[in-house]
Amino acid sequence: MTRRGIQWLSAVADDPVMCRAHWADDPRRPYVLPTGRLFDVVVMSQRLGMETFDQLVRREMPLGPVMMDRRAKQIGFLLSSKSRARFTRFLSLERATPPEYRYLDAGSFVVVPGPMPMADDRHQWLRAPIRRPEASPLRTASLAVMFAAASALIERADRYGEHYPSPGAAGPEELERVGDRAR
Repeated sequence: MTRRGIQWLSAVADDPVMCRAHWADDPRRPYVLPTGRLFDVVVMSQRLGMETFDQLVRREMPLGPVMMDRRAKQIGFLLSSKSRARFTRFLSLERATPPEYRYLDAGSFVVVPGPMPMADDRHQWLRAPIRRPEASPLRTASLAVMFAAASALIERADRYGEHYPSPGAAGPEELERVGDRAR
């Protein structure tokens, strides 16, 4: 995390000076910050969050800071504050029944990793803030669309695993039929 990232993140704290002092004493220590002032957070399961993150990065789509809580097995995507309606609207355009998530905005709090967590710390940055992220409707849309797509991909992979628990379970006829469809 850069100095400008620390300045932006700590500006949300009730006492920004104390927050920066906390991190100056130990840059690994997490800190509790209120959501809804400068950013909101979309929280999802680690499995779905990692797939969503990976797809956004691979496709070079707009993406803000992303954090992980290893023990809770959750990923949090930071969005501009007041993005709930836009996120919900884009998500509903993609899926009639959205995947499970929590949206943290005004009145909520989130534990953010310190600026320099170690590899085995509970709280990690997958993508740390390097400066104040630009308010971008594209970032909100990208997250909603890729969240829905990653959810569909995982659901399909799970159904395949239930139907065919091993490669040999499909049988030669099924494998040939799948191969013919692929051509």
